[in-house]
Amino acid sequence: MTNERVFVMSFASVYPHYVKKTETKGRTKEELVEVIRWLTGYTEAGLAKQIEKRTSFREFFDKAPRFNPNASLIKGVVCGIRVEDIEDPLMQKIRYMDKLIDELAKGKKMEKILRTSE
Repeated sequence: MTNERVFVMSFASVYPHYVKKTETKGRTKEELVEVIRWLTGYTEAGLAKQIEKRTSFREFFDKAPRFNPNASLIKGVVCGIRVEDIEDPLMQKIRYMDKLIDELAKGKKMEKILRTSE
């Protein structure tokens, strides 16, 4: 799948998969929302509005109120690619979110996921 195809996908179409992945692994939707909010700066209402509007990934990240400056602390591999080595800024943001959701699903402690204790 090309980057552009990912960028125009609606965040709302992928969000249920994020929820299922986290809940299947024993985590909660509330924790998922907390992780997404930490990364993007959306309020709960703002996040719900983006889902309701079926915003594209491009627009979702372009309109993010405050992309977390600590996102650069997110390291590791998603889909066989190191997130810190991704050159396209938008794809890197998407993969940062994927990495955080992977960490959540794998049972990592929230303070580690949110990079509050390195």
